[in-house]
Amino acid sequence: MKVPVTHLNLIIAWLWVILGFASGFALGLGFHDEKWLGGYASHKRRLYRLGHISFFGLALMNLMFYFTVRSFPAHSSLAITVAGWGFIGGAVSMPICCLIMAHQPKSRALFLIPVLSLITAGAFTLWEVIKL
Repeated sequence: MKVPVTHLNLIIAWLWVILGFASGFALGLGFHDEKWLGGYASHKRRLYRLGHISFFGLALMNLMFYFTVRSFPAHSSLAITVAGWGFIGGAVSMPICCLIMAHQPKSRALFLIPVLSLITAGAFTLWEVIKL
């Protein structure tokens, strides 16, 4: 069974919304403690929050991509495939990178993975939109 990448973007979008709710609940369990994860302004707590909110933001990007591609006359091009996987890769790698960097601050170069993935996906999508 071959699933189009755009359908995977839709699945990721809704799964990421659910994970955003779940991670918000998990993080919310510790918010009452001012010293939790080193305090409100700590590096670790900021990255946990970034990871949590990235679920919602990248869910929205995958959903926008899904609906954008639906408006294309033919959406099986290589550019669309690359963009679709780029949005998925960025969505998966961003919260993972946030979690790793929260505990290993010197690993900040890992952010290149989701950022380059998302920039590439956005650029390929824009290219296809301009061609319309």
